[in-house]
Amino acid sequence: MLRYWTAGESHGPALVALVDGFPAGLAVDKAKIDAELVRRQGGYGRGGRQRIETDSVSFLSGLWHGVTLGSPLALEVINKDAKIERLEEVDRPRPGHADLPGAIKHLGGVRAVLERASARETAARVAAGGLARQLLAVFGIEVAGWVTELGDVVLGDRPGTLPELRGIRDSSAIYSLHPDRDPEVTTLIDRIGKEGDTLGGVVEVRVDGLPIGLGTHAQWDRKLDGRLAQAVMAVQAIKGVEIGLGFEAARRRGSQVHDAIHYDAAARDGTQLGFTRPTNNAGGLEAGMTNGQPLVVKAAMKPISTLRKPLESVNLRTKQPEEAAYERSDVCAVSAASVIIENVVAFEVAAALVDKFGGDSVEEMQARWDLYHEMARSR
Repeated sequence: MLRYWTAGESHGPALVALVDGFPAGLAVDKAKIDAELVRRQGGYGRGGRQRIETDSVSFLSGLWHGVTLGSPLALEVINKDAKIERLEEVDRPRPGHADLPGAIKHLGGVRAVLERASARETAARVAAGGLARQLLAVFGIEVAGWVTELGDVVLGDRPGTLPELRGIRDSSAIYSLHPDRDPEVTTLIDRIGKEGDTLGGVVEVRVDGLPIGLGTHAQWDRKLDGRLAQAVMAVQAIKGVEIGLGFEAARRRGSQVHDAIHYDAAARDGTQLGFTRPTNNAGGLEAGMTNGQPLVVKAAMKPISTLRKPLESVNLRTKQPEEAAYERSDVCAVSAASVIIENVVAFEVAAALVDKFGGDSVEEMQARWDLYHEMARSR
């Protein structure tokens, strides 16, 4: 089983991801993980914290000469803004944050909760995903994500291969597939920021090159759509997850939802084994398993809870009404969310790949991958 845990606080010394079950024999490109961490810090609308941190990953275990050993990997991202011991308690919980429920749950203060609940923790998840996507690349599986909505501005996606779309996205200040609309969106972000408010949005992640049969129908907690939904929903500020048509599927008739199955003998040597679909409304998943189509996951991010123009709150010491506290924050972090979601999806897909093809070594996984497709084609 490929899995990971994270540890660390927003202003603590470092963030750590402990990755267990990663196969031996993968030459790790640290620069590619660092590139994902840099992208996570970018996007128009970010706050002052991103000018302090220069995120980079260090491996504390699990590598020898840059190659995975098959033992647990400890990944560390140092916090330059490490000052937790100097920070004061927060008495006025912020609506929408973990402040109030967390403080009451642990019978303690707000600071102890907000430091761990902070989205700064996602740097560790991006590092773990950046490692996992290198395993996916060995099997020709590609992952990319982008912003499709920001506030009330609908940007949408566009056709193309993932390398093409990635190039377009990287030319956008907000990580969308429509860089020509950047001025419209950045103007909106600036206006909302001046009003002391924040913006949310919708991101989409696509995974290409998947084989048929990752995941399972057999147990509810091992279905890939369920695992993806949990991983994505667990990202801070995410309030909704869709796969394929998502909620739109509930508004259509069955004949307008389900993807017809065709067969093309000339394409039987690919990962789809010759089975094709004219549409991909299922988003690449049926009954908890990949069906050979691109995996499409969407996530809705609420506006960031920390407002420069605070909402009403209550002082936890006096129980008197006061404005909520303000901690340095972003106006809009939807671009960063697209990077985070991209990488948590990559990790869950890699975990499903390890479940299907074994996880002791990359070499063994490749042999099983080849054998599986050979056997499937001979049916």
